[in-house]
Amino acid sequence: MARYTRSNDWGFPRWRGYGSGREATQVRLCDRHGCEEPGDRPAPKSPNSPERWYFCEVHAGEYNRGWNYFEGLSAEDAAKREAEERGDTSGYRESSHHAWAGPGDGSRSRDEMRALELLELEVDADFEAVRAAWRRQAKANHPDVRPGDAEAAARFQAIQAAYDVLRTAEERRQWQPG
Repeated sequence: MARYTRSNDWGFPRWRGYGSGREATQVRLCDRHGCEEPGDRPAPKSPNSPERWYFCEVHAGEYNRGWNYFEGLSAEDAAKREAEERGDTSGYRESSHHAWAGPGDGSRSRDEMRALELLELEVDADFEAVRAAWRRQAKANHPDVRPGDAEAAARFQAIQAAYDVLRTAEERRQWQPG
């Protein structure tokens, strides 16, 4: 008597991927003690280490809020490293669709944070607050209001540049899918 073995192929071997089987898939759990969510977001255990923690989305966000990439560097060294690495960061744009963060916890760039600081706003300020602060400070420092004041003119230009950075970022967020 012929022995029959069951298969998923249904006579068409190309319907099934190579190496696929009927067994259950392995799911790695979050490395945070007591968490039962899938750990699908890798995080380095230490700088320049190949070893990784694997967290769920919530614990990855918690881990990233405490991470300071420029820790131990002087302001000049941090600015130099940032300028060197900003040369080509296009590869990181593809991960922006994960949207792991909200305003004030990593979703704003360093330039946006500097612009908010210049406009004397909190990190989680919405765009209406940005527009109001920009109008208030621009009116106070406008060259027509304070003619001949070089410091006010420089401050007005800085306020304009900060507003342009934040307006461009807001437009980019509005046009992103998701």
